[in-house]
Amino acid sequence: MPMRRRALLLLGASTLAVAWSGALTQFAPGSFSAHMTMHMGVVAVAAPTLALGVAGGRLDPVRLAPRLFSPIPASVVELVVVWAWHTPALHHAARHDPRALAVEQATFLLSGLLVWLSAFGGDARRRGERAAGGVVAMLLTSMHMTLLGALLALPPRPLFEHAHGGSWLTPLADQHLGGAIMLSVGGLVYLIAGLGLTTVLLRRGAGATAADVAAGDPS
Repeated sequence: MPMRRRALLLLGASTLAVAWSGALTQFAPGSFSAHMTMHMGVVAVAAPTLALGVAGGRLDPVRLAPRLFSPIPASVVELVVVWAWHTPALHHAARHDPRALAVEQATFLLSGLLVWLSAFGGDARRRGERAAGGVVAMLLTSMHMTLLGALLALPPRPLFEHAHGGSWLTPLADQHLGGAIMLSVGGLVYLIAGLGLTTVLLRRGAGATAADVAAGDPS
């Protein structure tokens, strides 16, 4: 396995270890921003690094079942998962019931892997075909995370009645901080990925055009 893949997989696994076995799990029940930091660590750091670590390699599931990994439907799945877990009832359960938290974190990771593998995985010869859908998927995910982050960061009162804030923050300030984390991390990471795929498409298009011109040039 190339060094780059190993480094990505190590980073992804380390991020999960920090998010799931460190101080965040202790603070998450009482701190919305700690819970959001755990969320962003899973979907905006661990999921992309793990997916990029296996994309195109022998462990890439997209190569085995490409029809199951369509970028735009995958982004819709992640949208539903993220917004559902931020409804008051499910959010309350995830913050106060370890079993619900485990289900929440697992669905965050799986939906994140689904999106990133759908956009970046698969056979290298057909990766350009996935890139267009990947651009839409990444930008859609960036938009809905930005919107949710704004809804959490801007309201004048807490949206979750059970939230009681961290030891040094009021519930409202804690919620605002959590929304800012989603805005600055979640929205930005997916936006950068979408722009990166757009660059790949433009380069492929320019390369194809140059090849066509060269093939038609009698000189």
